[in-house]
Amino acid sequence: MHFDLTDLRLFRAVAEAGSITAGAARSHLALAAASARIRGMEEQAGLRLLERGRRGTRPTAAGLTLLQHARQVLDQMARLRGELAEHAGGARGLVRLWANGAACGEILPRVLPGFLAAHPRIDIDLRERPSPAILAALMAGEADLGIAADWALPGVEGLDSAPFRGDRLVVILPRGHALARRRGLRLAELLGEDFIGLGAESALQAHLAWQAAARLGGHLRLRVSLGGSDPVCRMVAAGAGIAILPRSAALRHARSLAVVRLAEDWAVRELRLCWRRGGAPSPQAQRLREHLMAGADG
Repeated sequence: MHFDLTDLRLFRAVAEAGSITAGAARSHLALAAASARIRGMEEQAGLRLLERGRRGTRPTAAGLTLLQHARQVLDQMARLRGELAEHAGGARGLVRLWANGAACGEILPRVLPGFLAAHPRIDIDLRERPSPAILAALMAGEADLGIAADWALPGVEGLDSAPFRGDRLVVILPRGHALARRRGLRLAELLGEDFIGLGAESALQAHLAWQAAARLGGHLRLRVSLGGSDPVCRMVAAGAGIAILPRSAALRHARSLAVVRLAEDWAVRELRLCWRRGGAPSPQAQRLREHLMAGADG
């Protein structure tokens, strides 16, 4: 029986995505090539490894055994590459860090420069994603570390996490706005307002849209989407609309706008640093994890 690393990566991706099509896309393979590889693996094993149904694809009992060993082999290979890179003066290491909007916009720009300066041979592939997508990427082996909101973790197995930072969402309004003197505001009270939003790739904006749709059956009326919290604050201060942002971002502009507590349970969040349980992190990922945890209360 001979499975190469491409086979193992593909099988892991298919099993964790629940679809051969999605697994092929994650593995950067054409669907026909991915299907042929899966068939070849089953022929070599003499066993059915995947159950295919209307609701997707899932591993058989034999497939679960293969998945466990595939994860171990791929984790060991990632660790091997990292350790060899430590011995090769010209080699660079890469850590894939996925984080939500609050972490990408407000926290990581302050804590990553010190790490990058201290480790000139380690690069970071930083991606902003919603918290559920971050956890899925960790489970699928697409990310080494993740920073996600605690509300997304219940029910997710196979990950370890540690407290990282606190995060509260607030409503920012022009100083003369009729709601500017309120002590707290509910999202339902804001659905009729004009919003200034973050860009389409913003994890926070996606989360707010989900809250409006899933909890209230409504939507946020976006007048414009901008690429960062500072432009959003300036636009709100000029009277173009209101916005919801992390408190740390809003307070930088507190002199020019009103900051009101968002009175929702989900507006107070703890960000957690996450990684896959039982995986063998590369030395580079281990160093970044230690750096982030050392500054978790800062």
